[in-house]
Amino acid sequence: MTQPKIGFIGLGLMGAAMVGRLQDKGYSLTVTANRSRPNVDAAVARGATEVATARDVAAASDIVMLCMDTSDSVESRMRGDEGVIAGLSSGAIVIDFGTSLPGSTRTLGEEVAAAGGTYLDAPLGRTPTHAKDGLLNIMTAGDKDAFDKVEPVLKDLGENVFHLGALGAGHTIKLINNFFGMTVANAMAEGFAMADVAGIDRAQLYSVMAAGPLHSGMMDFVKGYGVDGDPNQLAFAIKNAAKDVGYYARMAEEAGVDSIMSKCALTALREATEAGHGDDMVSQMIDFFADKMKP
Repeated sequence: MTQPKIGFIGLGLMGAAMVGRLQDKGYSLTVTANRSRPNVDAAVARGATEVATARDVAAASDIVMLCMDTSDSVESRMRGDEGVIAGLSSGAIVIDFGTSLPGSTRTLGEEVAAAGGTYLDAPLGRTPTHAKDGLLNIMTAGDKDAFDKVEPVLKDLGENVFHLGALGAGHTIKLINNFFGMTVANAMAEGFAMADVAGIDRAQLYSVMAAGPLHSGMMDFVKGYGVDGDPNQLAFAIKNAAKDVGYYARMAEEAGVDSIMSKCALTALREATEAGHGDDMVSQMIDFFADKMKP
């Protein structure tokens, strides 16, 4: 498939960066507004076509891409008289780049197939900054023939493009990945807060920990705020982290097992969100733990 027509729904931080990258590579894009106008206006100013509904996006596109915040958001854009499925052409491919529940993904896959299309899940790793330069990690799953058709497009968006098996495998792996990352981030955030309580310099704590096997990119992201004062090295909001770890716990529950390790991270993330810190970045969980530890 050479230079297919692409529809894109969900121009938030990540989605807008991906649209910009696709436009840099010369793709023809059709977009629709979701929650805010500025990123849509910027895409239109660079040549994208704006339409009124998700159905219209699908009708104009060989590939429909969604980069939404929740499974509920994806489902609402896919279904109904004005949804993507209603406007699909035979042979069209739909790609969900968000972090969704695997069960929801598999159900939507059946509905897309009934409409003559193919559904792929392709959650993302890395940040909007990486997206601008085509350096995302893309965890694709679903029909291999459909993947082969869209792989050249995915490689324009990602440095590492994986095919991980049957539909839903990408979202499963992404949820495990994010569970692990957010658990590490919260542990490091509490560690910095505990250093404050104990009268230990945060930079010294980091230097010792980073010199050993605990060193990781996630540790560096949290240190970016805790030591250097920059919360945006990991541009991932606390409320989104709570959603993802919550999805992981729900995935475990639906599989009939009990997740032990997710409970602490999920409790902290949800409590911080309920306290009004949901729009803060994950590294700012340090402040949440520091406040909790005040005598």
